[in-house]
Amino acid sequence: MNNNHKMLVLQELAQKNGPLCVGLDTDPSYIPDSVLKNYASAADAVLAYNQAIIDRVAADKSACCFKVQIAYYEAMGLAGMKVYAQTLAAVKKSGMIAISDIKRGDIAATADAYARAHFTGDFETDIITINPYMGFDTLQPFTKYCSPELGGKGAFVLLRTSNPGMKDIEQQELACGGRVLDGVGAELERISADFKEVYSGLGTAYTCSPVGAVVGCTEESDARILRNAYPDIFFLIPGYGAQGGAARIAATLLDKAGGTVNSSRGILCAWKKDEKLAAAKEAGTLTLDDIADAAARASLASKEDLLKAKADCC
Repeated sequence: MNNNHKMLVLQELAQKNGPLCVGLDTDPSYIPDSVLKNYASAADAVLAYNQAIIDRVAADKSACCFKVQIAYYEAMGLAGMKVYAQTLAAVKKSGMIAISDIKRGDIAATADAYARAHFTGDFETDIITINPYMGFDTLQPFTKYCSPELGGKGAFVLLRTSNPGMKDIEQQELACGGRVLDGVGAELERISADFKEVYSGLGTAYTCSPVGAVVGCTEESDARILRNAYPDIFFLIPGYGAQGGAARIAATLLDKAGGTVNSSRGILCAWKKDEKLAAAKEAGTLTLDDIADAAARASLASKEDLLKAKADCC
């Protein structure tokens, strides 16, 4: 049995390749008409674009993982869900970690069915995202798959998200003290302690929990507090780039156990701002190679930006 869990593999890849996570939130509208017209359907074009980006990023070692946001594939219907499965397979073939951004959160048998859907079968992935705000009993059907017996899968639990509305619930004060998000953090610490006992007993170097946390980099006020509060928790860090999150905030969150910083539109739509493609854009002759090359350049630039910020910070 391989004692390494997927989050530990991701932590090691982040140290080796840099902390960037490329988000494959690929909407057909992100692909120019000069490319779309070459495919029988928008779903086919999305798959070709995803494959081209995966190939280039893996070859350049400019990122440690890919995050596939399921909503964009669900929106394309059955054809889109086939592309979703094929994209996950392409990430696995590349040797990189696949994070499925599904944000499921439900109870009992329903949660168990969601877990089986995304940790086994056609949509099997390495790590998923979970919403804990229906209560902590919703986590166990997912986190049981983090055990070595069930494949050492991983889960990122929403802690402090990157959207402005996170203040409506996550930042609310509890009558017993602390914020709602602090209560979630305490539960993650408890889960981490349980898994530390399991994996340490198997001889695995336990440098991070298989259950991580989603912590956005759009708020600087408590970034250091959160990073210090959960030193063994690996972070998924959204908000960088198109959402306005700064590299210096991400760098703070990359300390201790570390994390991976997601960029989606900043890479998927890099061709729109790429000066090297100005003439082709004007002529309407952009090719798939053109937009994939722009994405690859943006990925490398983001990696360098994050590594510089991390060096300056830590």
